[in-house]
Amino acid sequence: MRRGPGKVALYLALVGGALLCLLPMLWMLAASFMPTGEANSYPPRLWPSHVTLEHYAALFTRVNLGRAFLNSAIVSLCVTALAVLVTSMAGYALAKFRFRGRDALFRLLAAGLVVPVQVSMLPLFLLFKELGLVNTYAAVIIPGISSIFAIFLVRQYLLALPDDLLDAARIDGASELRIYLSIVLPITTPILATLAIWTFLATWNDFMWPLIVLSDGSMYTLPVALANLIGEHAQDTELMMAGSVLTILPVLALFLVMQRSYIRGVMMGSVKG
Repeated sequence: MRRGPGKVALYLALVGGALLCLLPMLWMLAASFMPTGEANSYPPRLWPSHVTLEHYAALFTRVNLGRAFLNSAIVSLCVTALAVLVTSMAGYALAKFRFRGRDALFRLLAAGLVVPVQVSMLPLFLLFKELGLVNTYAAVIIPGISSIFAIFLVRQYLLALPDDLLDAARIDGASELRIYLSIVLPITTPILATLAIWTFLATWNDFMWPLIVLSDGSMYTLPVALANLIGEHAQDTELMMAGSVLTILPVLALFLVMQRSYIRGVMMGSVKG
């Protein structure tokens, strides 16, 4: 009973902070349904005078944002699937395989975590240019396949896997591929689900790298297409808000559906590390 007022005050503060964070998103959603020009009225309106879907229709007819939506879906799904496969294999190898230089290699990879991503963009772009991959889906997908942080997370998670379990499978004649598919993958499902969500969100929201390597407008992902939309329709606030809603809606829905697996995977990985 003595803690009651303190808890109430804490919950009220948390609810107030949550509402402050949600207010811009709620206004963005409301503005996307406002008639043209109403979002710029003063004092600002928090609700449309009458709901209209003309801006959403314009995105798929006049602006053709549907193509960008499809591009983002293709890139994000490919990166997520390949990243889960590659990082799980790399993390498993660094955690359980015994080979000369393993620990030194891991320390070198861990040191790469402190290097800003922007530092590698120029040499990476020049490399793709020499390979003739600029302005292709491959140029957007390949850099996201392998993440040092993801490898680190999988490795830390697998360090708790008993070596005796793997050795018993080897004694029974199981190949390394069979061990990986039948033992490692099922055990790492929680952390791999977390990595899949994290990778999909990061790829879907990525703006800088697709902007650098893509020059064909028909290949733009949603963030790049939305930035061009802002440049071409700077006065059409309602149209831009509709584009923003379509951009964040899939990732928001994915996170809300998978947030339990996301949080559980992060907690399990951190504890087992």
